[in-house]
Amino acid sequence: MEQEAEAPRRSICDSGATVEECEKMISKSLRSPMAKFLIENMEKSGCRLGNNFFEAINCENQVTGGYIKGEGIKVCSNHMLLQDDVNQVVFHELIHAYDECRAANLDWSNCAHHACSEIRAGHLSGDCHYKREFLRGNMKLRGHEQLQLWFLNRPGSVDDQSHTWVKLVDCVKRRVMKSVMANPHCSGAAAKDAMDAVWDTCYNDTQPFDRAP
Repeated sequence: MEQEAEAPRRSICDSGATVEECEKMISKSLRSPMAKFLIENMEKSGCRLGNNFFEAINCENQVTGGYIKGEGIKVCSNHMLLQDDVNQVVFHELIHAYDECRAANLDWSNCAHHACSEIRAGHLSGDCHYKREFLRGNMKLRGHEQLQLWFLNRPGSVDDQSHTWVKLVDCVKRRVMKSVMANPHCSGAAAKDAMDAVWDTCYNDTQPFDRAP
């Protein structure tokens, strides 16, 4: 499903990559252990990816890419600037593709189904790694919270003893809501209700990984 581009992260030109540059970055992403693992598990489940499953395109909307049922994964080259940008789109959308592969009845117009796959993609793809949240401007001080926290220690800083805590769950929920609300079948209230209803089951479902990468 489509990923919307968040607030600009870098003070450089926003023209992004060319289609040719993006294709090279996609090829590099597919050589990564995570992409190889997801593709291998899809193939084990009987879902072989065609030669054109991954495609770099120019996008008019403010989206970074998406998974389209029956077509494959599109990466919006004009919104890609770094290899890491492409990696995240490929990993996130591969989890959607894996979910559809393993669940024959997955219905993207069903808000609960869509929310579940977005929860899994947000949790397992690395979308909410603290470095990416920092670049998005979404890192917030939370004090000493106990549940689902990142621990960041910055050696060599002015205060080596200072610790920054950021809540992973907040990031995943924010991104799930943004994606599901973009689904024309899901209003704001329906998206929130769907996410809440499936959260525990889908957040704790780490297949095909033994645990969240």
